[in-house]
Amino acid sequence: MSESDTQTGDGEVAAAEALQILLIEDNPGDARLIQEMLRDTEELAQRVHPGEATGQTPEISRETRLEDGIDVIDSEPTDIVLLDLNLPDSEGVNTLEAVHEAAAETPIVVLTGVRDQQVGVEAIQRGAQDFLVKDEVTSELLIRTIHHAIERAKQERERRQQREYLETLNRLNRIVHDITHAVITSETRADLEQQVCDRLAASDAYRFAWIGEVNPGSDRVVPKAAAGVEEGYLDEIDVTADGDDEAGQGPSGTAIRTGQIQVMNEIQTNPEFEPWREQARARGYHSSAAIPIVYEDLVYGVLNVYSSSSRAFDGPETGVLARIGEVIAHAVTAIERKDALVSDAVVELEFRIDEMAEPLVELTTTESCTIEFEQLVGGDEVLLAYGTARDVSQETFADAIDRTDGIDDVRFLSVRRDELEFELVAPAAVSLFETIATHGGHVASATITDGEFRFVVELPRGRDTRRMIELINTRRDDVTYLAQRTTERSERTGSSVPSVLEEELTEKQRAAIETAYFAGYFDWPRGSTGEEIAERLGIAPATFNQHLRTAERKFFTAVLEE
Repeated sequence: MSESDTQTGDGEVAAAEALQILLIEDNPGDARLIQEMLRDTEELAQRVHPGEATGQTPEISRETRLEDGIDVIDSEPTDIVLLDLNLPDSEGVNTLEAVHEAAAETPIVVLTGVRDQQVGVEAIQRGAQDFLVKDEVTSELLIRTIHHAIERAKQERERRQQREYLETLNRLNRIVHDITHAVITSETRADLEQQVCDRLAASDAYRFAWIGEVNPGSDRVVPKAAAGVEEGYLDEIDVTADGDDEAGQGPSGTAIRTGQIQVMNEIQTNPEFEPWREQARARGYHSSAAIPIVYEDLVYGVLNVYSSSSRAFDGPETGVLARIGEVIAHAVTAIERKDALVSDAVVELEFRIDEMAEPLVELTTTESCTIEFEQLVGGDEVLLAYGTARDVSQETFADAIDRTDGIDDVRFLSVRRDELEFELVAPAAVSLFETIATHGGHVASATITDGEFRFVVELPRGRDTRRMIELINTRRDDVTYLAQRTTERSERTGSSVPSVLEEELTEKQRAAIETAYFAGYFDWPRGSTGEEIAERLGIAPATFNQHLRTAERKFFTAVLEE
């Protein structure tokens, strides 16, 4: 009975394997009696498997020495052990203790003589399921005792597993609670990552935790925080995210590439852990979990947790750890977006895009003109672009707009002899614009000149630019990264206007006030009416007016009170 019932290919339930009984008995007469009682009986299999259509007789193996019996337990599936305590190489309860240690969860029935009944009682106290007096054994008693021993062992195992399951859930819930607290209180990404590693390593279930991220200049995974029994482990191993590299085919590299948690049980024998096995063995690591730290399509890094247990990450463990990775990723995103509001130093990434607004790109070649987009405002499912076209006529520019896919409309805010100020509705660019904004950046400017469409993404200094480049390339395969430079924002005023716009206004309120400003609503005479702006935003004039008044009140309240 080493396997439970299995399904055959046609859906029928196949019979369970025969019951495997190990008899450790050195007395030939006693052994022969036990074997005869069990050899031809089908009743035992029917009791253990009450739903079987046909019974099976048990398979009995016999050993006469303790040492040989333990070898069988270690090498062959065993459902129950019938054990004589007095053997040539062991006597008394020491025999039971040795078998119990080797047999783990396998039930044991002790065989005693008439004068050893008290020893049998002590054996039950030491872990045996039952005992039988040899001179009193009958076939019915033997079958019933074996059946009850197997059932009791099964129930004890199920209760133990349930208890361990609940203990695991309670432990994980405590860890999640503490990590959530760290998320709330941490002001920097480094502090957050270190607190996560410290909390995981403080648990009795884990020995070591570390967080790594992909180096912007290579595929190597660089450790950023660690806690626990490390002792130089991270200095001795090499981990990459390159799937073609052996160092990238382990759990960490796979988790980064796939965005899925990777569990490695029994790493001492698992071939996938070969490059790091010696280092892990030296520190007592027997299983590991690599948890990707992912927010939407952006992979911030990987959290690695190690345990001295060979199967520490079964059951509910993986699901909770995966959620921890998601919590960390959301927190990192929030921290980086907050940093973007207060940092004066910025990094500019310049890109060229080849398959967007192609008629406008061609126009800059044929007319030798320049088109600049100074401001992009996101509305409901639309992107409003405000810019200037120089050295081109209004009619020629409007004709090029009509031929441009992805642009719904153009409105001219100012027309001079050599310069046009315009507003474009560009829903096709919404996805890329929102993706960049979601991950802490924004499109600072875009220019079409000399047959090229270039745009600049602005990020706070210190941000991992490699991730933003990868993110943009994932969204559009026609984008080419050109250059990177660091600049300083213009000096902020005491009113901290960007902070007011980000923190006080809702997205719709901000879209209303920005669109009104860049569309000339506050100019005199007005460049746009409220009705025109509401139409651009896809909302009713009354709704636009409500958003605008609320935004104005919040803005001036924040500025004047400061």
